[in-house]
Amino acid sequence: MSAAASNTVEAGITPPVHLEFIQNQLENPGASTAAAGEIEQYHRALFMHHHAVEWEQTRQKARTHAERLAFLEGRLKENELSLSKRPGLVPVLVDGREDTAPSPPWNTWEALMFVLCCLAIVCLIAFGVCNISFNLLESGFVTFRENPLRAYLWTALLPVGALAIKVGWDCVQDKRTRDRYLWSCLAAGIFGVLVWVAAYATVYPTLSKGINDQIASLTVFDGASGSGAAPRGVNFAGAKWIDVITVAGQAVAEMFLSAVLGMYLTILYGRHRPVRLALDPAAAQLNQERGKLEESIARERHGLGEADGNIVRLENQLAALLAYGKSMFHREAARRQDQTQKRQIILEQLSDHVRHHLDPVPPENRLDGTAAAASSYRGNGA
Repeated sequence: MSAAASNTVEAGITPPVHLEFIQNQLENPGASTAAAGEIEQYHRALFMHHHAVEWEQTRQKARTHAERLAFLEGRLKENELSLSKRPGLVPVLVDGREDTAPSPPWNTWEALMFVLCCLAIVCLIAFGVCNISFNLLESGFVTFRENPLRAYLWTALLPVGALAIKVGWDCVQDKRTRDRYLWSCLAAGIFGVLVWVAAYATVYPTLSKGINDQIASLTVFDGASGSGAAPRGVNFAGAKWIDVITVAGQAVAEMFLSAVLGMYLTILYGRHRPVRLALDPAAAQLNQERGKLEESIARERHGLGEADGNIVRLENQLAALLAYGKSMFHREAARRQDQTQKRQIILEQLSDHVRHHLDPVPPENRLDGTAAAASSYRGNGA
């Protein structure tokens, strides 16, 4: 069996057109009417012989991708339906109840109290830090006089303590316990204020004296050390107890009152804050699942498109092979028809030439010649 034609177009088709089969069909006079159909059937079978496995594998891949795509699209519709039935945000639990009640708007009084409490907290913390730091600077200790920054760092415990008291109140969940906590802090702060007022009232006459009054009230016994024992009203460090009580009462009052004001700010904000919502865990899970389904659908669509493209490529390759085979058949048939016509023309020309040479001969001579030729034929046959 010979190969196909050697031109570039024919060589680009796989498998190539079988020219010998076409020529055999043209030479068979009994099958001339069905030659085109047989040529198409033959080349179709030849193409499937080479590409049947690839065609079937591609078709099965396309079927698998189509089934997966249909399944994933069904899952995606169910996911979207479930997601549409669920709210994206749900109210959070506050004190064991869902936070769904709308808050009243801010009024002038509560807004003014909110601003004043903020200013009061800043003032209390600032005044407390300044008072304690100034007392440390005036105490005469060298470490504070040479480094005043240490005095301010020393007083950093006061705002941190107030913040810690406020954080403790925030961590309490039970409302009754929180109320007791708040009233206890308020009582401690008011007690510190009362202690500070009592201590201030005790030393007030001394504070109102001028320098001359202070010098006039001194006696020769004020600087006597005696036996070395601490004078009355002074602790082991040499500080007066009344001063200790005054500073301690002031620090306690500032710390606890700052914490109570912070608690009151939280209560005010809680009355007028917006409804707190959180993302629904089920909705979040459905959203995550929808994203994964969309990615899977995109991959399956890509695979299905690739498989369908391969099937279309094979179908077009088969159609091109059949069309090219038909064109070869028609070309060979036309060429054979031209050759037959040329032979017919040549035979007609030869017959005309013979007739032209035989026309001048008389008829009787033609018969004698014919009889002589017949008799000579008989004699040779005998």
